[in-house]
Amino acid sequence: MIVRDLNAAEKTDRRVVSETWESTRLLLKNDAMGFSMHVTTIYEGTITPMWYRNHLEAVLCVEGEGEIETMDDGKVHAIRPGVIYALDKHDKHVLRARTRMRMVCVFNPPLHGKEVHGPDGAYPLEAEEVTA
Repeated sequence: MIVRDLNAAEKTDRRVVSETWESTRLLLKNDAMGFSMHVTTIYEGTITPMWYRNHLEAVLCVEGEGEIETMDDGKVHAIRPGVIYALDKHDKHVLRARTRMRMVCVFNPPLHGKEVHGPDGAYPLEAEEVTA
C-alpha cells in the first residue's frame, strides 16, 4: 500500500513550480500504478497553453474558477469546483485562471516527476524521476 500526505509531499522534490502553476506529484511512474496523480495549483490571472501529445489527462477542479479553451474548435468551457475535463484526444488547449484554481490531475502514461511544459506545451515522455 502507498500512503502519502499532500502537506508533507509539498515540502519535497515532488513539488514542481512553474511560471503559471505548481504541482505536487503524489503518485508517479515509479509507484507502478499505471497512472500518475497530482494536486496542481494554477495561479490567479494566468494563461497557460498546453498540449499533452504524449499523455492523456483528466482534471477535477476542487477550488477556484476559470475556463479551458480547446484550440482545434475554439470551444470554451467554464471550470469551477466539481467540474472535470478529460483530454482524451491529446487536445491542444489553453487554461485561463480567473482565481487561484486547485486541480486533481491524473496522467496516463504516468509522469516521472520532474516534468514541466516544453515550448510546444507538452510534457516529455521521459523525464528525470523523483526519488523521495
